[in-house]
Amino acid sequence: MNVLIIGSGAREHAFAWSIAKSDRVERIFVAPGNGGTAMMGGKVANISVKAADISELLDFARQHHIGLTVVGPEQPLEQGIVDRFREAGLKVIGPVQAAARLESSKVFAKEFMRRHGIPTSGYRVFNRKDEALAYIQALSSDRFPQVIKASGLCAGKGVIVAAEREEALLALREIFEDRIFGSAADEVVIEEFLRGEEASVFVLTDGRSYRLFLSAQDHKRIGEGDTGKNTGGMGAYAPAPIVTGEVLRKVEERVILPALRGMIADGSPYTGFLYVGLMIDRGEPFVVEFNARLGDPETQVVLPLLKSDLFDALLASVDGGLSEVPFEMYEMSAATVVVASGGYPDAFETGKSVTIDAGAEAADGVMIFHAGTVLNDGNLETSGGRVLSVTALGATLKESVDCAYQAVDRIHFEGAYYRRDIGAKAL
Repeated sequence: MNVLIIGSGAREHAFAWSIAKSDRVERIFVAPGNGGTAMMGGKVANISVKAADISELLDFARQHHIGLTVVGPEQPLEQGIVDRFREAGLKVIGPVQAAARLESSKVFAKEFMRRHGIPTSGYRVFNRKDEALAYIQALSSDRFPQVIKASGLCAGKGVIVAAEREEALLALREIFEDRIFGSAADEVVIEEFLRGEEASVFVLTDGRSYRLFLSAQDHKRIGEGDTGKNTGGMGAYAPAPIVTGEVLRKVEERVILPALRGMIADGSPYTGFLYVGLMIDRGEPFVVEFNARLGDPETQVVLPLLKSDLFDALLASVDGGLSEVPFEMYEMSAATVVVASGGYPDAFETGKSVTIDAGAEAADGVMIFHAGTVLNDGNLETSGGRVLSVTALGATLKESVDCAYQAVDRIHFEGAYYRRDIGAKAL
Protein backbone atom coordinates (compact mmCIF):
# COMPACT_ATOMS: atom_id res chain seq x y z
CA MET A 1 0.00 0.00 0.00
CA ASN A 2 1.14 3.58 -0.68
CA VAL A 3 1.04 6.09 2.19
CA LEU A 4 0.89 9.88 2.10
CA ILE A 5 2.18 11.82 5.13
CA ILE A 6 1.23 15.49 5.28
CA GLY A 7 3.60 17.91 7.00
CA SER A 8 7.20 19.08 7.12
CA GLY A 9 8.37 18.75 10.71
CA ALA A 10 10.19 16.27 12.91
CA ARG A 11 6.83 14.71 13.76
CA GLU A 12 6.30 13.82 10.11
CA HIS A 13 9.87 12.51 9.81
CA ALA A 14 9.13 10.26 12.81
CA PHE A 15 5.91 9.08 11.13
CA ALA A 16 7.83 8.20 7.96
CA TRP A 17 10.54 6.41 9.95
CA SER A 18 7.98 4.37 11.90
CA ILE A 19 5.63 3.52 9.02
CA ALA A 20 8.54 2.57 6.74
CA LYS A 21 9.26 -0.39 9.03
CA SER A 22 6.01 -2.06 7.92
CA ASP A 23 6.33 -4.76 5.25
CA ARG A 24 2.83 -3.87 4.07
CA VAL A 25 3.88 -0.40 2.90
CA GLU A 26 5.34 -0.05 -0.60
CA ARG A 27 5.88 3.72 -0.98
CA ILE A 28 5.71 6.68 1.41
CA PHE A 29 5.29 10.21 0.08
CA VAL A 30 5.82 13.17 2.43
CA ALA A 31 4.21 16.50 1.50
CA PRO A 32 6.31 18.60 1.55
CA GLY A 33 8.74 16.87 3.92
CA ASN A 34 12.18 18.18 4.84
CA GLY A 35 15.87 17.46 4.42
CA GLY A 36 15.67 14.43 6.67
CA THR A 37 12.83 12.73 4.80
CA ALA A 38 14.57 13.62 1.52
CA MET A 39 17.65 11.68 2.68
CA MET A 40 15.74 8.58 3.81
CA GLY A 41 15.66 7.10 0.31
CA GLY A 42 14.29 3.62 -0.23
CA LYS A 43 10.52 3.67 -0.11
CA VAL A 44 10.34 7.32 1.17
CA ALA A 45 10.22 10.41 -1.08
CA ASN A 46 9.23 14.06 -0.67
CA ILE A 47 6.71 15.74 -2.95
CA SER A 48 6.54 19.50 -3.47
CA VAL A 49 2.97 20.01 -2.29
CA LYS A 50 2.24 22.24 0.68
CA ALA A 51 0.33 20.84 3.65
CA ALA A 52 -2.38 23.48 3.25
CA ASP A 53 -3.04 22.74 -0.45
CA ILE A 54 -5.85 20.26 0.09
CA SER A 55 -7.02 20.12 -3.53
CA GLU A 56 -3.55 19.32 -4.84
CA LEU A 57 -3.02 16.74 -2.10
CA LEU A 58 -6.32 15.12 -3.01
CA ASP A 59 -5.34 14.99 -6.69
CA PHE A 60 -1.99 13.44 -5.80
CA ALA A 61 -3.63 10.81 -3.58
CA ARG A 62 -5.97 9.79 -6.40
CA GLN A 63 -3.26 9.69 -9.07
CA HIS A 64 -0.76 7.73 -6.99
CA HIS A 65 -3.21 5.23 -5.49
CA ILE A 66 -2.65 6.33 -1.90
CA GLY A 67 -4.16 3.74 0.43
CA LEU A 68 -3.76 5.76 3.62
CA THR A 69 -3.08 9.43 4.36
CA VAL A 70 -1.67 10.57 7.72
CA VAL A 71 -2.24 14.22 8.60
CA GLY A 72 0.50 15.64 10.83
CA PRO A 73 -0.18 19.36 11.47
CA GLU A 74 -3.33 21.05 12.71
CA GLN A 75 -3.99 23.54 9.90
CA PRO A 76 -5.22 21.01 7.28
CA LEU A 77 -7.49 19.46 9.92
CA GLU A 78 -9.00 22.86 10.68
CA GLN A 79 -9.55 23.35 6.94
CA GLY A 80 -11.48 20.07 6.62
CA ILE A 81 -8.97 17.83 4.84
CA VAL A 82 -10.44 14.69 6.44
CA ASP A 83 -13.93 15.57 5.20
CA ARG A 84 -12.61 16.14 1.66
CA PHE A 85 -10.63 12.89 1.54
CA ARG A 86 -13.51 10.85 2.96
CA GLU A 87 -15.93 12.34 0.45
CA ALA A 88 -13.53 11.12 -2.26
CA GLY A 89 -13.55 7.61 -0.77
CA LEU A 90 -9.98 7.83 0.54
CA LYS A 91 -8.73 6.55 3.90
CA VAL A 92 -7.26 9.26 6.12
CA ILE A 93 -6.08 9.57 9.73
CA GLY A 94 -7.57 12.51 11.61
CA PRO A 95 -10.82 14.01 12.89
CA VAL A 96 -13.39 15.68 10.65
CA GLN A 97 -13.47 19.48 10.67
CA ALA A 98 -16.27 19.67 13.23
CA ALA A 99 -14.41 17.39 15.66
CA ALA A 100 -11.06 19.14 15.05
CA ARG A 101 -12.57 22.19 16.75
CA LEU A 102 -11.35 20.59 19.98
CA GLU A 103 -8.04 22.16 18.97
CA SER A 104 -8.91 24.89 16.49
CA SER A 105 -11.29 26.67 18.88
CA LYS A 106 -10.41 27.04 22.56
CA VAL A 107 -13.93 28.34 23.14
CA PHE A 108 -15.47 25.21 21.60
CA ALA A 109 -13.15 22.98 23.64
CA LYS A 110 -13.95 24.67 26.95
CA GLU A 111 -17.70 24.59 26.31
CA PHE A 112 -17.44 20.93 25.22
CA MET A 113 -15.63 20.03 28.45
CA ARG A 114 -18.13 21.89 30.58
CA ARG A 115 -21.02 20.23 28.76
CA HIS A 116 -19.62 16.71 29.22
CA GLY A 117 -18.21 17.05 32.73
CA ILE A 118 -14.52 16.87 31.80
CA PRO A 119 -12.32 18.42 34.51
CA THR A 120 -10.70 21.69 33.44
CA SER A 121 -10.17 25.21 34.79
CA GLY A 122 -12.88 27.83 35.17
CA TYR A 123 -13.01 30.34 32.32
CA ARG A 124 -14.70 33.31 30.65
CA VAL A 125 -14.92 34.17 26.93
CA PHE A 126 -14.51 37.68 25.49
CA ASN A 127 -14.58 39.22 22.03
CA ARG A 128 -14.44 42.85 23.17
CA LYS A 129 -11.45 44.57 24.73
CA ASP A 130 -13.42 46.75 27.13
CA GLU A 131 -15.30 43.77 28.60
CA ALA A 132 -12.11 41.74 29.00
CA LEU A 133 -10.30 44.66 30.67
CA ALA A 134 -13.22 45.25 33.01
CA TYR A 135 -13.23 41.58 34.01
CA ILE A 136 -9.52 41.66 34.88
CA GLN A 137 -9.92 44.95 36.78
CA ALA A 138 -12.68 43.44 38.90
CA LEU A 139 -10.67 40.37 39.96
CA SER A 140 -9.20 40.37 43.45
CA SER A 141 -5.42 40.15 43.63
CA ASP A 142 -5.52 36.61 45.00
CA ARG A 143 -7.12 35.42 41.73
CA PHE A 144 -3.84 35.81 39.84
CA PRO A 145 -2.13 34.35 37.83
CA GLN A 146 -4.69 34.30 35.02
CA VAL A 147 -4.17 32.51 31.71
CA ILE A 148 -5.09 34.40 28.53
CA LYS A 149 -5.53 32.35 25.35
CA ALA A 150 -6.31 33.13 21.75
CA SER A 151 -9.22 30.87 20.82
CA GLY A 152 -7.85 30.02 17.37
CA LEU A 153 -4.70 28.28 16.16
CA CYS A 154 -1.40 30.03 16.95
CA ALA A 155 1.17 27.28 16.34
CA GLY A 156 1.27 26.56 20.08
CA LYS A 157 2.17 30.15 21.01
CA GLY A 158 -1.17 31.89 21.65
CA VAL A 159 -1.04 31.62 25.44
CA ILE A 160 0.01 34.25 28.00
CA VAL A 161 0.28 33.47 31.71
CA ALA A 162 -0.23 36.81 33.47
CA ALA A 163 1.19 36.70 36.99
CA GLU A 164 -0.29 40.09 37.98
CA ARG A 165 -3.14 42.38 37.01
CA GLU A 166 -1.02 44.88 35.05
CA GLU A 167 0.55 42.07 33.05
CA ALA A 168 -2.91 40.77 32.14
CA LEU A 169 -4.13 44.24 31.13
CA LEU A 170 -1.06 44.76 28.94
CA ALA A 171 -1.54 41.35 27.32
CA LEU A 172 -5.17 42.11 26.48
CA ARG A 173 -4.23 45.47 24.93
CA GLU A 174 -1.58 43.77 22.80
CA ILE A 175 -4.08 41.12 21.73
CA PHE A 176 -6.98 43.45 20.89
CA GLU A 177 -5.10 46.58 19.78
CA ASP A 178 -1.77 45.36 18.39
CA ARG A 179 -3.29 42.09 17.13
CA ILE A 180 -0.24 40.07 18.17
CA PHE A 181 -2.17 36.85 17.53
CA GLY A 182 -4.12 38.17 14.53
CA SER A 183 -7.59 36.85 13.83
CA ALA A 184 -6.89 33.79 16.00
CA ALA A 185 -7.69 36.09 18.95
CA ASP A 186 -11.01 37.43 17.70
CA GLU A 187 -12.26 35.47 20.69
CA VAL A 188 -10.18 35.29 23.86
CA VAL A 189 -10.46 32.80 26.70
CA ILE A 190 -9.40 33.93 30.18
CA GLU A 191 -8.87 30.94 32.46
CA GLU A 192 -8.06 30.27 36.06
CA PHE A 193 -4.43 29.22 36.52
CA LEU A 194 -4.02 25.51 37.18
CA ARG A 195 -1.24 24.50 39.55
CA GLY A 196 0.65 21.23 39.35
CA GLU A 197 2.84 19.49 36.82
CA GLU A 198 2.12 19.25 33.09
CA ALA A 199 2.10 16.01 31.11
CA SER A 200 0.51 14.68 27.95
CA VAL A 201 -1.44 11.55 27.10
CA PHE A 202 -1.85 10.44 23.48
CA VAL A 203 -4.73 8.45 22.04
CA LEU A 204 -5.38 6.71 18.73
CA THR A 205 -9.10 6.10 18.23
CA ASP A 206 -11.57 4.82 15.66
CA GLY A 207 -14.32 6.84 17.34
CA ARG A 208 -15.38 4.26 19.88
CA SER A 209 -12.41 2.12 20.89
CA TYR A 210 -8.98 3.60 21.53
CA ARG A 211 -5.37 2.72 22.24
CA LEU A 212 -2.92 4.64 24.42
CA PHE A 213 0.66 5.56 23.61
CA LEU A 214 3.02 6.14 26.53
CA SER A 215 2.62 9.45 28.34
CA ALA A 216 5.17 12.21 27.75
CA GLN A 217 6.30 15.54 29.10
CA ASP A 218 7.22 18.47 26.86
CA HIS A 219 9.51 21.45 27.54
CA LYS A 220 7.79 24.51 26.06
CA ARG A 221 9.95 27.38 27.27
CA ILE A 222 13.04 28.46 25.35
CA GLY A 223 15.22 28.82 28.44
CA GLU A 224 16.58 26.31 30.91
CA GLY A 225 14.61 25.98 34.10
CA ASP A 226 11.42 26.60 32.07
CA THR A 227 12.16 30.31 31.59
CA GLY A 228 11.65 32.68 28.70
CA LYS A 229 9.17 32.61 25.84
CA ASN A 230 6.97 29.74 24.80
CA THR A 231 8.09 27.73 21.78
CA GLY A 232 6.73 24.84 19.78
CA GLY A 233 8.69 22.60 22.17
CA MET A 234 12.40 22.29 23.00
CA GLY A 235 12.46 18.65 24.04
CA ALA A 236 10.45 15.84 25.58
CA TYR A 237 10.72 12.52 27.35
CA ALA A 238 8.53 9.45 27.81
CA PRO A 239 7.09 7.90 29.82
CA ALA A 240 6.29 10.75 32.24
CA PRO A 241 6.70 9.54 35.86
CA ILE A 242 3.97 11.95 37.01
CA VAL A 243 1.42 9.91 35.00
CA THR A 244 1.15 6.95 37.33
CA GLY A 245 -1.15 4.03 36.67
CA GLU A 246 -3.75 5.59 38.97
CA VAL A 247 -3.52 8.97 37.23
CA LEU A 248 -3.89 7.29 33.84
CA ARG A 249 -6.97 5.42 35.05
CA LYS A 250 -8.52 8.74 36.08
CA VAL A 251 -7.63 10.30 32.70
CA GLU A 252 -9.33 7.43 30.87
CA GLU A 253 -12.46 7.52 33.05
CA ARG A 254 -12.82 11.29 33.39
CA VAL A 255 -11.40 12.60 30.12
CA ILE A 256 -10.92 10.15 27.25
CA LEU A 257 -14.15 8.15 27.52
CA PRO A 258 -16.35 11.23 28.16
CA ALA A 259 -14.69 13.02 25.23
CA LEU A 260 -15.25 10.17 22.78
CA ARG A 261 -18.83 9.62 23.98
CA GLY A 262 -19.46 13.35 23.94
CA MET A 263 -18.32 13.64 20.35
CA ILE A 264 -20.65 10.81 19.34
CA ALA A 265 -23.53 12.46 21.23
CA ASP A 266 -22.78 15.79 19.53
CA GLY A 267 -22.88 14.17 16.09
CA SER A 268 -19.15 14.35 15.24
CA PRO A 269 -17.49 11.05 16.21
CA TYR A 270 -13.80 11.69 16.86
CA THR A 271 -11.25 9.62 14.91
CA GLY A 272 -7.48 9.72 14.60
CA PHE A 273 -5.05 11.09 17.17
CA LEU A 274 -6.16 12.94 20.30
CA TYR A 275 -3.60 14.79 22.38
CA VAL A 276 -4.68 15.40 25.98
CA GLY A 277 -2.63 18.12 27.63
CA LEU A 278 -2.91 17.75 31.39
CA MET A 279 -2.09 19.54 34.62
CA ILE A 280 -1.71 17.03 37.43
CA ASP A 281 -2.15 18.36 40.95
CA ARG A 282 -1.67 15.90 43.82
CA GLY A 283 -2.71 13.01 41.63
CA GLU A 284 -5.77 14.74 40.17
CA PRO A 285 -5.73 15.39 36.37
CA PHE A 286 -7.23 18.51 34.75
CA VAL A 287 -7.32 19.20 31.01
CA VAL A 288 -5.27 22.21 29.91
CA GLU A 289 -5.99 21.66 26.21
CA PHE A 290 -6.86 19.15 23.53
CA ASN A 291 -4.96 18.83 20.26
CA ALA A 292 -6.37 17.05 17.25
CA ARG A 293 -3.04 15.39 16.36
CA LEU A 294 0.12 14.08 17.94
CA GLY A 295 2.37 16.68 19.53
CA ASP A 296 5.80 17.76 18.36
CA PRO A 297 8.32 16.98 19.90
CA GLU A 298 6.40 14.33 21.89
CA THR A 299 5.86 12.23 18.75
CA GLN A 300 9.62 11.83 18.53
CA VAL A 301 9.65 9.96 21.87
CA VAL A 302 6.34 8.07 21.83
CA LEU A 303 6.68 6.51 18.36
CA PRO A 304 10.17 5.01 18.97
CA LEU A 305 8.74 3.37 22.11
CA LEU A 306 5.95 1.67 20.12
CA LYS A 307 6.96 -1.97 19.65
CA SER A 308 3.97 -2.91 17.47
CA ASP A 309 3.42 -2.02 13.82
CA LEU A 310 2.16 1.58 13.65
CA PHE A 311 0.78 1.13 10.15
CA ASP A 312 -1.43 -1.79 11.20
CA ALA A 313 -2.88 0.30 14.04
CA LEU A 314 -3.47 3.31 11.80
CA LEU A 315 -5.28 1.22 9.21
CA ALA A 316 -7.41 -0.42 11.90
CA SER A 317 -8.37 3.01 13.27
CA VAL A 318 -9.91 3.75 9.86
CA ASP A 319 -11.33 0.32 9.02
CA GLY A 320 -12.47 -0.54 12.54
CA GLY A 321 -11.25 -3.22 14.91
CA LEU A 322 -8.58 -1.07 16.52
CA SER A 323 -9.02 -2.89 19.82
CA GLU A 324 -8.03 -6.17 18.12
CA VAL A 325 -4.69 -4.92 16.77
CA PRO A 326 -1.46 -5.38 18.79
CA PHE A 327 -0.37 -2.15 20.47
CA GLU A 328 2.62 -2.97 22.63
CA MET A 329 5.27 -0.61 24.02
CA TYR A 330 8.92 -1.16 24.78
CA GLU A 331 9.70 -1.10 28.50
CA MET A 332 12.27 1.64 28.03
CA SER A 333 12.59 5.41 28.22
CA ALA A 334 13.05 7.91 25.42
CA ALA A 335 14.28 11.50 25.38
CA THR A 336 14.53 14.03 22.58
CA VAL A 337 16.51 17.28 22.50
CA VAL A 338 15.52 19.97 19.99
CA VAL A 339 18.40 21.83 18.37
CA ALA A 340 17.11 25.24 17.25
CA SER A 341 18.29 28.23 15.25
CA GLY A 342 19.85 31.03 17.29
CA GLY A 343 17.22 33.69 18.05
CA TYR A 344 14.25 31.30 17.96
CA PRO A 345 11.37 31.80 18.85
CA ASP A 346 12.01 35.40 17.77
CA ALA A 347 13.82 36.37 14.56
CA PHE A 348 16.38 33.88 13.28
CA GLU A 349 18.42 33.30 10.14
CA THR A 350 18.10 30.30 7.82
CA GLY A 351 20.40 28.83 5.19
CA LYS A 352 23.07 27.78 7.70
CA SER A 353 25.06 24.72 6.66
CA VAL A 354 24.36 21.71 8.91
CA THR A 355 26.99 19.08 9.65
CA ILE A 356 26.15 15.85 11.42
CA ASP A 357 29.29 13.93 12.33
CA ALA A 358 29.64 10.38 11.12
CA GLY A 359 28.55 8.10 13.92
CA ALA A 360 26.05 10.51 15.47
CA GLU A 361 23.37 7.86 15.01
CA ALA A 362 25.76 4.94 15.47
CA ALA A 363 24.76 4.34 19.07
CA ASP A 364 21.94 1.83 19.36
CA GLY A 365 18.60 3.59 19.81
CA VAL A 366 19.64 7.05 18.52
CA MET A 367 17.49 8.73 15.86
CA ILE A 368 17.84 12.25 14.45
CA PHE A 369 14.51 13.56 13.20
CA HIS A 370 14.68 16.65 11.00
CA ALA A 371 12.33 19.63 11.36
CA GLY A 372 13.66 22.85 9.84
CA THR A 373 16.10 21.48 7.27
CA VAL A 374 16.28 21.41 3.50
CA LEU A 375 18.58 19.75 0.97
CA ASN A 376 20.06 22.45 -1.29
CA ASP A 377 22.11 20.93 -4.15
CA GLY A 378 22.94 18.03 -1.88
CA ASN A 379 23.92 20.23 1.07
CA LEU A 380 21.89 20.14 4.28
CA GLU A 381 20.84 23.62 5.44
CA THR A 382 18.63 25.12 8.12
CA SER A 383 15.19 26.30 7.02
CA GLY A 384 13.29 26.87 10.26
CA GLY A 385 13.39 27.71 13.95
CA ARG A 386 13.45 24.18 15.29
CA VAL A 387 16.04 22.39 13.15
CA LEU A 388 16.58 18.88 14.52
CA SER A 389 15.05 16.63 17.17
CA VAL A 390 17.67 14.25 18.55
CA THR A 391 16.07 11.18 20.14
CA ALA A 392 17.62 8.36 22.12
CA LEU A 393 16.26 5.27 23.85
CA GLY A 394 17.61 3.87 27.07
CA ALA A 395 16.84 1.41 29.84
CA THR A 396 16.33 4.42 32.12
CA LEU A 397 15.49 8.06 31.54
CA LYS A 398 19.01 9.13 32.54
CA GLU A 399 20.47 6.72 30.03
CA SER A 400 18.29 8.05 27.22
CA VAL A 401 18.99 11.69 28.13
CA ASP A 402 22.75 11.14 28.30
CA CYS A 403 22.74 9.31 24.98
CA ALA A 404 20.70 12.07 23.29
CA TYR A 405 23.11 14.77 24.46
CA GLN A 406 26.09 12.75 23.24
CA ALA A 407 24.51 12.75 19.79
CA VAL A 408 23.70 16.49 20.03
CA ASP A 409 27.43 17.15 20.55
CA ARG A 410 28.01 15.75 17.05
CA ILE A 411 25.71 18.29 15.35
CA HIS A 412 27.07 21.60 14.12
CA PHE A 413 25.65 24.72 12.50
CA GLU A 414 26.14 28.42 13.11
CA GLY A 415 24.02 29.69 16.01
CA ALA A 416 22.81 26.25 17.09
CA TYR A 417 20.96 26.43 20.42
CA TYR A 418 19.48 23.77 22.69
CA ARG A 419 18.39 23.43 26.28
CA ARG A 420 20.72 21.43 28.51
CA ASP A 421 18.10 20.40 31.08
CA ILE A 422 15.73 18.18 29.12
CA GLY A 423 14.38 15.55 31.51
CA ALA A 424 15.94 17.19 34.57
CA LYS A 425 12.60 17.64 36.31
CA ALA A 426 11.82 13.93 36.14
CA LEU A 427 15.37 12.94 37.07
